[in-house]
Amino acid sequence: MEEKQEKELTGKVALVTGASRGIGRSIALALAGLGALVVVNYNGSAERAGEVVEEIRSRGGSGEAMGCDVSDFGACGRMAEDIIRKYGRVDILVNNAGITRDNLVMRMSEEEYDSVLDTNLKGAFNTIRHLSRYFLKQRWGRIINLTSVSGVAGNAGQANYAASKAGVIGLTKSVAKELAGRGICVNAVAPGFVDTEMTRKLTDRVREGILGSIPMGRMGSAEDVAHLVAFLAGEGSGYITGQVICVDGGMVM
Repeated sequence: MEEKQEKELTGKVALVTGASRGIGRSIALALAGLGALVVVNYNGSAERAGEVVEEIRSRGGSGEAMGCDVSDFGACGRMAEDIIRKYGRVDILVNNAGITRDNLVMRMSEEEYDSVLDTNLKGAFNTIRHLSRYFLKQRWGRIINLTSVSGVAGNAGQANYAASKAGVIGLTKSVAKELAGRGICVNAVAPGFVDTEMTRKLTDRVREGILGSIPMGRMGSAEDVAHLVAFLAGEGSGYITGQVICVDGGMVM
C-alpha cells in the first residue's frame, strides 16, 4: 500500500517551469519521487537544471532538462511540441518560473514592470495556451500555478510582482472554469516567505520583521510548497479546482 502511494504519478509526464533551483527544484524532485517523468525547464542555467535532473536520476526517477524562455510565446509552443514528440503525452503543468524587479512605483521603469509581467503572468498563459489542447484530448490534467501572498495582499515596493501574481490568480480561476468539464483541475499555490537564495540575501532586520508577521514564527521551506503541489498533481485533488491555497504559516489568513 505504501509503495503504491509513493509511485502515484507513475506514467505521468510533468513540466515544471523555472525548475533549476529553489521552489521549482523541490517541486521537480517531489513529482519525480512519486513516479512522474519530469521535464525540468530552465531559462538561465543549463548546468543547474542538469544537476536537478542528475539528482532525480540518482534517486531512481526520470527527467530531462529543457531550455525555454516562458515569456516567449513561440518558444513555449516549440517546447510543448518537443514534449509531445518525445513522450506522447503531458499530464501535469506547474507554472513556477518567476522573476522580481523590486522598486517603488514612482521609480519603477517600464522595463522593470513589463519584464516581470511578461515572465510571471504571460509566461503562465503561454504554457497553458500551448499545452491545454493535450490535456483536453486526454480528458485529464493538472495545472498548478505558483502565485504569491503578494498577489493576495499586495506588498510595498512590488507593484509589478504583486500585479503579476494577482493576475495569475485571475488566470487560474478563468482557466479552471473553462477546463473543469474535461477532468482538468487548475489551482494556484501562494507561498509566503520561503527560505530560498532570494530571501537569504535579506538583512537580519528585514528577516526579523518578516518573522514577526508570521503566526507560526518561521519561514517556510521549498519542501513545504512542494508537498502541496505534489498533492494537487495527483488523483486525490480530483474535486479541487479554481482554488488559491496559501502556504504561508498563517501570514495572510
